[in-house]
Amino acid sequence: MQMTGEQRIAAPRDRVWEALNDPAVLAQCIPGCQSLERDGDDRFTAIAEVRIGPIGARFKGAVQLSDVDGPNGYTISGSGTGGIAGSAKGGARVRLSDAGSGETLVSYDVDAEVAGRMAQLGGPIIDATAKNLAGKFFAKFGEVVGEDARGVAKSGMAADVGMAAGVADTPVAASPVRTQAVAAPVPLWGWVAAVVMALVVGYMFGQTGSTTATLLALVLIVVTAACAYEAGRRGCGT
Repeated sequence: MQMTGEQRIAAPRDRVWEALNDPAVLAQCIPGCQSLERDGDDRFTAIAEVRIGPIGARFKGAVQLSDVDGPNGYTISGSGTGGIAGSAKGGARVRLSDAGSGETLVSYDVDAEVAGRMAQLGGPIIDATAKNLAGKFFAKFGEVVGEDARGVAKSGMAADVGMAAGVADTPVAASPVRTQAVAAPVPLWGWVAAVVMALVVGYMFGQTGSTTATLLALVLIVVTAACAYEAGRRGCGT
């Protein structure tokens, strides 16, 4: 059986490569997978339940990675047995390339052989089942990896927003504002009163030239000064 295909994944190539080497991610995506464990740097063991046409079986197998060229691709080879249902062995070449807009194109070429009761089902059924399983795998893989990529992006944005908010919330020491007291101007009525009193005093001096006039002038000057002081005090609000 030979099969060729490609799948576009909404995640950067580095993230897709990391996920293709992560047993936890692969276990979520392989249809019928019951367990997937790393058995060395480039080796995995797996147990999965698979149905091909009317035949269902529980397969146990091992997968070996070779020609590892991260994050560009690798070659997968493996074999598995499903009891009386038969056995399978084969390999696949997986390639990763940038697809633009932060996405990755995963291309694969599969070459596999089946034996036992499964082989009796015929090529069309086996091919259709293989394509169906591959479609389910990549649909789930794209969903899982895409969500992880979006989560990382949101975390980064949240961190940027948090930093911006922290800068915005940082209190800025206010520069002291120096004020200078300005004397309130004497109201116009105060000046008018002073002028009128000065005229009265001058007139009285001219008429009498007496001590009484002098005393009256002093009284008027004191009253004028008191009025000016009161006007200034009220103007300053003290």
